[in-house]
Amino acid sequence: MEKKDLRIVYMGTPEFAVESLKRLVEGGYNVVAVITMPDKPMGRHGSVLQGSPVKQYAVSQGLKVLQPENLKEESFVEELRSLQADLQIVVAFRMLPEVVWNMPRWGTFNLHASLLPQYRGAAPINWAVMNGDTETGITTFFLKHEIDTGDIIQQVKVPIADTDNVEMVYDKLMMLGGELVLETVDAILNGTVKSIPQDEIIQPDTELRPAPKIFKETCRIDWSTGVKKVYDFVRGLSPYPAAWTEIKTPDGNHQVLKIFETAKTFEEHEKTIGTMETDGKTYLRVAVEDGYINLLSLQIAGKKRMLIQDFLRGYRFVEGSSVE
Repeated sequence: MEKKDLRIVYMGTPEFAVESLKRLVEGGYNVVAVITMPDKPMGRHGSVLQGSPVKQYAVSQGLKVLQPENLKEESFVEELRSLQADLQIVVAFRMLPEVVWNMPRWGTFNLHASLLPQYRGAAPINWAVMNGDTETGITTFFLKHEIDTGDIIQQVKVPIADTDNVEMVYDKLMMLGGELVLETVDAILNGTVKSIPQDEIIQPDTELRPAPKIFKETCRIDWSTGVKKVYDFVRGLSPYPAAWTEIKTPDGNHQVLKIFETAKTFEEHEKTIGTMETDGKTYLRVAVEDGYINLLSLQIAGKKRMLIQDFLRGYRFVEGSSVE
């Protein structure tokens, strides 16, 4: 079979999924339809509907776009069946019902932003950085019933530098993911795929780390965990959705603070965990068990993100303030 004869249905929504679709289109593959999320209300009053990044790219290339509310709805399933796809590809979409993922004769494969079986779940990039990992990667695998558990097709490892935040790792994986999707489709077309069940990779002593969806409360900093863990936690949520804490003043007032960038200092001290110190001009730091976390970039509710020097010029720091 030639590339132009392989009928592909592509499913994805955010920017992360655009690169893989772009590689397929530019690689000469026949993408017969793109499935993405319904348009979302945007603007101050939600009066403007905006298509996903994947939809915007698909429309620019003249590709057929489907935006079902319900993936089990019979009208959608019938339309999908009528496309007669040989292969479906999923990148950053949503959980598919079996009637959908089991439809193509060559199956459905997914691109996941971790080295499966590690970090199964919705936020693998964030959790890898938050946990202080020095390596992550991308995986293509065939879908089956349990989420992110299907047979692995290919993997690529990617180092995580100590200075990387989640945005930097995201960008690396997005570009490499596009390459891996193309390589995977090439291998499927050429009949050279030898997939491996994840159970064969998992050893009895393997600790599987999950990657659950991140909510607001997930992002609250626990200052009792020490310098390294707080530092990694912040960069694993930067720039979005952002780690946060509350400044508490001696008179009992509370102020929410988002933190985007920090520096770590290992130093013995006898300060209470959460104590804040500043010279009022160049630094603001928080005492933790084994040293200090220097705040470098942050944002007070209702204000824009700023460097610590700019923040201190406009913020009246109250002696005895702490974070909690």
